[in-house]
Amino acid sequence: MSLLVVGLSHRSAPVSVLERAALSVDAQAKLVQDTVAAEPATEAAVLATCNRIELYADVDKFHAGVAELSTLLAQHSGVGLEELTPYLYVHYEDRAVHHLFSVACGLDSMVVGEGQILGQIKDSLARAQELHTAGKLLNDLFQQALRVGKRAHSETGIDRAGQSLVTFGLEQLAAGGDVQGWAAGRRALVIGAGSMSSLAAATLARAGVAEVVVANRTFERAERLARILTEGDDTDVAARAVPMDAVPGELTRADVVVSCTGATGLVLTAEAVAQAVEDRTGRPAEDEGDDTGTGGTAVAALPPTSLGAEENCPLDLAAVQGSTGFSVAGEAAVAGMDAATLEQHAAWVDNGTLDRRARRGPEADAELITALAATVATVGRIPERRRPEPVAGIPRPTPALFLLDLAMPRDIDAAAHRLAGVRLVDIESLAEASADAPMAADVDQVRRIVSDEVAAFGAAQRAAHITPTVVALRTMAADVVAGEIARLDGRLPDLDERQRGEIRQAVHRVVDKLLHAPTVRVKQLAAEPGGAGYADALRTLFDLDPETVAAVSRAGDSTDKKDRPA
Repeated sequence: MSLLVVGLSHRSAPVSVLERAALSVDAQAKLVQDTVAAEPATEAAVLATCNRIELYADVDKFHAGVAELSTLLAQHSGVGLEELTPYLYVHYEDRAVHHLFSVACGLDSMVVGEGQILGQIKDSLARAQELHTAGKLLNDLFQQALRVGKRAHSETGIDRAGQSLVTFGLEQLAAGGDVQGWAAGRRALVIGAGSMSSLAAATLARAGVAEVVVANRTFERAERLARILTEGDDTDVAARAVPMDAVPGELTRADVVVSCTGATGLVLTAEAVAQAVEDRTGRPAEDEGDDTGTGGTAVAALPPTSLGAEENCPLDLAAVQGSTGFSVAGEAAVAGMDAATLEQHAAWVDNGTLDRRARRGPEADAELITALAATVATVGRIPERRRPEPVAGIPRPTPALFLLDLAMPRDIDAAAHRLAGVRLVDIESLAEASADAPMAADVDQVRRIVSDEVAAFGAAQRAAHITPTVVALRTMAADVVAGEIARLDGRLPDLDERQRGEIRQAVHRVVDKLLHAPTVRVKQLAAEPGGAGYADALRTLFDLDPETVAAVSRAGDSTDKKDRPA
């Protein structure tokens, strides 16, 4: 059996695809269960974070394993296999180990060096253990990955290369300024009470916000987080919990909003954000992407003449502009989507009202969808339209509302990027900002640690692979000795117990000395790359029963599970 990982991340796929492929906790459980039920795999675990979805499995066939794992990822994510395949990466055996160790050290994170990934790897292993889909290989792999990650953080300065996604996001909200100075005295609303939201709430509290309000679908979890914040020794922040239906009112009072829930739809629409800004300032939150000067909301569209003319805009809809121009209010890979799906994903917004859209007719929709699909086929994806850059020398006013969206799929409508009075930082914004972040010199040291640990893990796995064969060989030798001693007892009944003991020890010493050198050497050879064949050679030379070797292996696995801490 061999380790295989198939996945996609912020490095291989646009945020729009990651967003659509995001898996709920229940979907993750079903995915690993279906994976071990499939023919090529015997073990499986899913590592799902805000910027990656990876399926790890122990497989006996590489090509069949890749096909099966890719198909299962597509089925459970809801993104078609044909669309998903260009964004998938595959790692096998030592490369798969190297990948996970790099992930554990924060080398593959959006923010290099962030340590939160260790908790996510631990959670992934715990779920696989609870579902009984993690066997010896994945248990050893994930536990070693956790140790490698901790070693990297303790022995190097990788922490200086980057921060947690929360800290990095708050720095982006503060426009690169001092987070504590920016946060001091502000009121914060945290939507969600999971690990990321809890980290955000604690970070804001330590940064000096005056109040943290926690909203969650399960009110008890919100209460628990608020109580932890209030009782913490390192802050004196006021914290309280509210139900989710209180969010619109709290949104009006908040200065900073952090959202990270498991919702599959939007938690905050652009209209809700615009209303909150208007209630705070007494002025409508105009859409800064609206070139008409009419002060439209976030769902207002650009005039048809601007389509395809913007800098860096890939659209060429001249053939279908007319009175049916579209403007971008989000991002999606739209090839093959019908009009209803496009609207559902908020990828495009029509120029008119719903009634005008209805009058346009299915033929016009078909033309637009064809043009959009052709654009995606050419440029790979359609980027969001963000608010225009300010004119040189004319700074943009300080936002009235700061939004940090750490959810995948997103919690906050991307159209809020274009609202005056709003600064929105989301996963895509963080990816763009971190692309130019300087790499610390410690990264090279961490890479060396990863390489050394991968080599050590591979050697240990290869050595462990031959151990059942060596044990079976020694067991067979012990059985031969016992049989010969029993036969000697029958042929020489007059020997006393002292004489029998001397003979027994002499025979055992001879067998041990004969087996010592070859068994030690074969373990050394098996630990080297390409050493897997030595186990087969040993079984052939000594005519060992394969079932006996398998029984030793099963006994070892059973002992590991019994001794493993809960």
